[in-house]
Amino acid sequence: MSLDEHSALIEQLKPLLMEPNFHELFESLTLEESNSTRFLLKMELNRIASPCTRIIDLRDKSELACEELVHGKQQHFLDAPAKESFIESVALYRDQYTLGVYENVIDAHKLRKLKLRDGTNAQDELPFAPYLAQGVVLGSYFNRSEERMNYSIRISVLQPNRPEIQGITVDLSVGGARIRLPLKHHFDLDKPIRVKLLELGEEYYYEDLQQGVDYEIVDTQINHEYCWMRLKRIGGSDALSEMLSNLIRGYKFKYKVDINDVLVAATGLGFERHYLPHLPHLPLYLESIEGKYQITHKLLSRDNQQLQYYFQDENDVSQLSQMLSDTRLKSTLNEPENKDHQLFFCFTFHAQGHIYFYSATLTELKQKDLQALFFSFGASKPSWRIFKLAHHKIDHAKSYKASMLPGDDTNYSALTETQLKRFTHVLQLIDLTTDESQQDYLSWGKRCQSKANELKVFGQQKVKINPIKLLSLQFSERRNEARYSFKTQVKLSQGKLSITGSTHDISSKGVQLALDEAAQFDKTAPIQVGFPKLQQMSSKVQLSHLPYRLIKTRKKGDIVHLAAVMGHTLHVGAEFLNKLIIQNRDKLEKLTEANSDKKELADGLKNLLMRHLDSVPYFIEKTQKSAKLSTIGVGTHKNVITDIFAASASQALEYNLESLLKDGRLKTSFIDPIRVLKPQHGLEYFEMFLQVSRQSQGQVRVKCVPPNEIGDINARQHFIRQSNNLGRFMALRVYRGATGKPDLGYIRREMEYIGIHAHHKSRKLEELLWRIIGVGELLDITEEVILRYPLLHDAESSITADAS
Repeated sequence: MSLDEHSALIEQLKPLLMEPNFHELFESLTLEESNSTRFLLKMELNRIASPCTRIIDLRDKSELACEELVHGKQQHFLDAPAKESFIESVALYRDQYTLGVYENVIDAHKLRKLKLRDGTNAQDELPFAPYLAQGVVLGSYFNRSEERMNYSIRISVLQPNRPEIQGITVDLSVGGARIRLPLKHHFDLDKPIRVKLLELGEEYYYEDLQQGVDYEIVDTQINHEYCWMRLKRIGGSDALSEMLSNLIRGYKFKYKVDINDVLVAATGLGFERHYLPHLPHLPLYLESIEGKYQITHKLLSRDNQQLQYYFQDENDVSQLSQMLSDTRLKSTLNEPENKDHQLFFCFTFHAQGHIYFYSATLTELKQKDLQALFFSFGASKPSWRIFKLAHHKIDHAKSYKASMLPGDDTNYSALTETQLKRFTHVLQLIDLTTDESQQDYLSWGKRCQSKANELKVFGQQKVKINPIKLLSLQFSERRNEARYSFKTQVKLSQGKLSITGSTHDISSKGVQLALDEAAQFDKTAPIQVGFPKLQQMSSKVQLSHLPYRLIKTRKKGDIVHLAAVMGHTLHVGAEFLNKLIIQNRDKLEKLTEANSDKKELADGLKNLLMRHLDSVPYFIEKTQKSAKLSTIGVGTHKNVITDIFAASASQALEYNLESLLKDGRLKTSFIDPIRVLKPQHGLEYFEMFLQVSRQSQGQVRVKCVPPNEIGDINARQHFIRQSNNLGRFMALRVYRGATGKPDLGYIRREMEYIGIHAHHKSRKLEELLWRIIGVGELLDITEEVILRYPLLHDAESSITADAS
């Protein structure tokens, strides 16, 4: 095992090394790791947290002026960048100078000197500086249940039949402490110790303080002079707990309160709020009911609603549950390494006013030898879709809440907790369809000997009731009305332009429409809208030529959002739709949950999703001169995409994206397109083919090329074969979009807490979130891309083996 693969995990655990409950946190986070991996992780964490005695003196190593920095009893000489690195690193280790601090400062200094030697000292102008991105951990935040204060008081420590030893506390909380004792203390580390808080005992009279309080030794660290112990309180009365709590509350403005964990959580949540409105995939939540898997909930973002609309039949009933049947779900979950179970191919057939759904997994098509027929026949339909189903099992040992301040309740309401406990897995339905690849799938027809009626076996049985409940991610929505799923015919006209379509969802003052063909409306002029089907239901009102204005368009102009033009007189359409909603509220599926009691459940579902994203989010940050891809979102689980880009970076949680962004692609493929987009436009995407090969001394070489630059279908097939011969072939879909203003309301409490104890850190985080102008994600689509080239499957076994 390489520790590089677990850099995100190591970086996240650093601020918690000095915690009394570090052992429990470590055990919880590494449940999925092998014993040998956990042993190596613990060894590395103990190593970097061990006290360091080495002096850092850069006076003869830096071209910059150095000044003295005194920390404890040690005197260092650092230039300005090294001093900043030292202060930031020491904060991670609770103001202790450790080996990790030393290595961080020296590594940062060497990297700066290397950049200086290879180019200019202006970092913004370095050849590869724009390609380096920092990782921010998303979806996995540790939260202390109580405040801890850097608070030093005299103590005496004893164990039965051993001499009493004098020492001091380094920090103190209600449930734990960190203490410093002489190196030769002779205590048995496997047995509890009794600690007398001498200075508190002189000021407060509690029996516990006079006799001592029992603590369990959680961890120890030593140097040549002292032994530091992390302790967990196992004795003492409720009165003592109350006294310690009051003490910390009363002295929190005098002594430094550690806020690192709150800052980590607020940073991750802040970046989440930029990403989640643009989430292009559909999260689904699975329960096991009477031995059968069933999807019971789905979660909507602003940009994933087209996915759920695909499965609506002529009666507006979703048929998604029939595509993701119990049998298919069991196959997927029981064989997680078999990617064929995770690829779904679909099309619909219209006859006599009915919509019929056909779907198959790649496994099913191979078993029945109908791959060529299904691909070529299905791809000839406008309704052709390719889906990937990602999944992960839910760890119920972790708190469902994402962020808690000291003193917060660690749980949601009992009703929400009960519901969250019922879920077994989180799925993500990912649409991989493209217009270009649809043409590629048609070429499978040359290999097809079967007849179309053989596809009947893949026809889905229709359901009359949708069993999947819908919840929406909660944002600072501009629209203050609830929206409802509702399908009816519409006619639109503007000048000489006339077109038909159908509604996707409605509110009293707005509608979202799917047009039968893409159209470009004039945004400055009203659009006349008619509802012919609804007109048949009501003869009292005129539901044609109603004035609406264009709010935004999606896709290529075939999805539009309209708002009623409200004048001094009543808008007939708005009044009619409002009455329709009121009279049918129990029958209509609600798409937004504004001000509802389901907000808490939606937040819990969001947290379960963010624990294990299948893709890698990235963020574009505005700079003084231009913009840069500054940050990527990483999880604590292994991800092949981040592993590739981390291999050529020199620091933990740093990713070298040069192969993806060089040759002007940062500007032409990311910055320029994002600048012309608006937040409401949703995400665009393009594809990249990667050739990943191992070099000498463990180096990884990555070559990224857009498919259109490789050439025709034969050239692309050659590129794939060549890549697998040299190492491995990968294909990425790169999403990109513009962000709106940061949703600071979601992290208001965290920001206020940080601001009280470290105002500059709160301000720095807020400024960072305001600088984010673009968001996107990197998605691995290798398995699907290989299916576009039938000739590759003459040697299918070698191709798929290499790709996996």
